[in-house]
Amino acid sequence: MAKVNKRAERYETHLRSAGVRMTKQRLAILRVLAETHSHPDANEIFHLAFAVDPSISLSTVYRTMRILEERGAIQRHAFDDGRARFEHADGEHHDHLIDVETGKVIEFRSEKIERLQAEIAAELGYDIVRHKLELYGRAKPDKAAPPRTKRRAS
Repeated sequence: MAKVNKRAERYETHLRSAGVRMTKQRLAILRVLAETHSHPDANEIFHLAFAVDPSISLSTVYRTMRILEERGAIQRHAFDDGRARFEHADGEHHDHLIDVETGKVIEFRSEKIERLQAEIAAELGYDIVRHKLELYGRAKPDKAAPPRTKRRAS
């Protein structure tokens, strides 16, 4: 809970420094966003926040997410489903595997992939400044769902 509170406070600080007035609607949006462990889109955030405060509008969610993204507090992803999805920017670097059947997003980190990317960039005369890797796949029928303790999914 302490991590959620700190994250919500950081989001609030970002908005205040952008000159945004902190309303009870925005505070509800920040709380919902801080509590999520998935990659929600604006509609999902709206529905969760609306359950807390029915006076919230979808346009307030969009404006809030835009400001947080501009301030580097959250990251926006445009996966192939066409929806802009958001995640916290304060986590460690990771990549994404998106299930093409369900839209489920699985976060993972592979030192092997990180090393290979660095090697390829070096061979081509570059240093990696940043990167993102999105894999799109279909679960194998004989494969059980990955344990939730090792991977975060949305």
